Amino acid sequence: MSAIFEVQQLRRNFGGLVVTNDVSISMAKGDRIALIGPNGAGKTTFVNLVTGNLKPSSGSVKLAGEDVTALNSMQRVRRGLVRSFQVTRLFYDMTPEEHVSLAVLQREGKSGRMFGSHAGMPEVMEETYDILGTLGLTALARSRVSEIAYGQQRLLEIALALALKPKVLLLDEPAAGVPQSDTGRIEQALEKLPADLAVLMIEHDMDLVFRFAKRVVVLAAGTVIFDGSPSDVTNDARVREAYLGSYANAGSAA
Repeated sequence: MSAIFEVQQLRRNFGGLVVTNDVSISMAKGDRIALIGPNGAGKTTFVNLVTGNLKPSSGSVKLAGEDVTALNSMQRVRRGLVRSFQVTRLFYDMTPEEHVSLAVLQREGKSGRMFGSHAGMPEVMEETYDILGTLGLTALARSRVSEIAYGQQRLLEIALALALKPKVLLLDEPAAGVPQSDTGRIEQALEKLPADLAVLMIEHDMDLVFRFAKRVVVLAAGTVIFDGSPSDVTNDARVREAYLGSYANAGSAA
């Protein structure tokens, strides 16, 4: 199957320090990949490079066969490379309905028509509620963000990303800060993502990683030290030494 997303020999130097060291990753439609590694491994730098927030020292990023390395972040979003953020960036006086409607209109280049008028656009409202339904947020559609739980705010963040109709979705620690009692909602939402959407998730919750991922990529010191199945990652000596440690030894991934 041809790659929908392909990173080749991506490298970033800060002076004499190599932070991203010739990283290559490819994804096909429908892939579910977890990107893991210790703090300081270069995961955030890698995502900033592929989304256009940082320029690489060398290497390339391709989306659906197009080289997007020279494009800025918004140009990449318009082509279908969308990132959610580790820290929510929501307007607390707005509702989930307003957030998602605005994202839909922004995607269509019509965000100037948003306020006071989105409810009169049947096609926008239908798509908005389809997305909110996928994320289990329909009942909260008209509540202010300030009134809903943090875990539900993280789900709204994913809803905003889906409203942009991504080909590739980069999830930056979707369960970060979410109480353990609410992580089930995150998992249920991930299970409902479109089957043909390629998803790359950065996450430290290893239980969530092993339930979500069909493939695991491990970064350490800016270098890919493993790219393979979840069943094999805990048996890799380099990964055990660099990151998994006691988790692998305890056999928790079973």
